[in-house]
Amino acid sequence: MPSLNRVTLIGHLGADPELRTTPNRETIATIRLATTETSRDKTTGARKESTEWHRVIFFGRLAEVVGDYLRKGAAIYLDGRIQTRKWQDQAGQDRYTVEIIASEMQMLGARPSANDAPAVQAERRTPSTPADPVTTPTIDEVAPIEPF
Repeated sequence: MPSLNRVTLIGHLGADPELRTTPNRETIATIRLATTETSRDKTTGARKESTEWHRVIFFGRLAEVVGDYLRKGAAIYLDGRIQTRKWQDQAGQDRYTVEIIASEMQMLGARPSANDAPAVQAERRTPSTPADPVTTPTIDEVAPIEPF
């Protein structure tokens, strides 16, 4: 029987992405993603929130995009798979880390207004002016969102 290891999450970044580069020059980005579930207590009717934190890893070009465009509080949608890694701490004890290895990511939220846009986007081009691929953003930045 076939199996499936797939995770879909929508949440907010708890901190700016952490970037590193391997000796092979591959970019790796790590984020902490918060997903919050809201429910009502049946006895009191009070609203309750439960937040779950996820460690998400991005590789290659997707990691570069994450590092360039995402900041603390940004809302994202992602698809990936669960991976459990075993490692030993300094005392020699076995430890386990559960991570999401992201394969797709979509930034959510409103596009920045003209007041919020960075200087590169504030410059208007006429249709006859060719766009410079080095300075033309390929992905719209997400306006900062206050976390929970």
